[in-house]
Amino acid sequence: MSDWVLREDREGTAILTLNRPDKLNALNSEIFEALEEHLQQLARETRQIGLIILRGTGGNFSSGYDMAEIGQAVKAHAKPHYESEVIEYLANMPQPSVAVVQEQCSTGALELALACDLLVAGESAQFSEVYARWGLTPIWSLSLRLPRRVGSARAREMIFTCRTYTGREAEHFHLANFCFPDDQLEVELAKLSAEILGNSWYANQVCKRVLIETDALPLSEAHAHEMFKNEGVAPDAEERVAAFLNRRVVS
Repeated sequence: MSDWVLREDREGTAILTLNRPDKLNALNSEIFEALEEHLQQLARETRQIGLIILRGTGGNFSSGYDMAEIGQAVKAHAKPHYESEVIEYLANMPQPSVAVVQEQCSTGALELALACDLLVAGESAQFSEVYARWGLTPIWSLSLRLPRRVGSARAREMIFTCRTYTGREAEHFHLANFCFPDDQLEVELAKLSAEILGNSWYANQVCKRVLIETDALPLSEAHAHEMFKNEGVAPDAEERVAAFLNRRVVS
């Protein structure tokens, strides 16, 4: 496993860290290849890992795709849309995922973060979408996921103006689920992780799959999917319900 993306396991959480600090964690082919390798492994570890956290080393998420690599058009991949496929793979991981953004999160990095289920920002976060500034156009699903996250009007504002938004602003218009002071980020992230991992991992994974499969379906079709393709209760449901009832009796 290469060092372009580091993995640390911590009590049911797999922390994947983009590791190119000398380039502000700018994305390149090697990072995507390393990320794909980690994700493929994690997809097979649904009983060992219940949550995936994606972040950047050095207190910085990522400045976006490496412009030097775009300009030189180096290392053409065998798959013409390889990066898009890796981002889609992240979005469809069985486990819930959280992107943790401090400092820069621009364009390609924003597309990567949007593939996660939740987004947690530090107050230092700087979000931007600047394809139009360089005369480029999105092909990593930004034009699809951004309006679903923040609404069409706000997505158009971000795309057409290329403005930069703070972590607090991102939280205000729901790009980020939460924004915390940077010096409190680790504590709050640990609390959030504990909340997610404290629930049934099986149920979390089933609910995520249903959310993905019913996205954009008409309500009647989505309801039918929920009812007739239901995978049943979690293996630990009986134990969880009994524990709840016992606590209620004791109180």
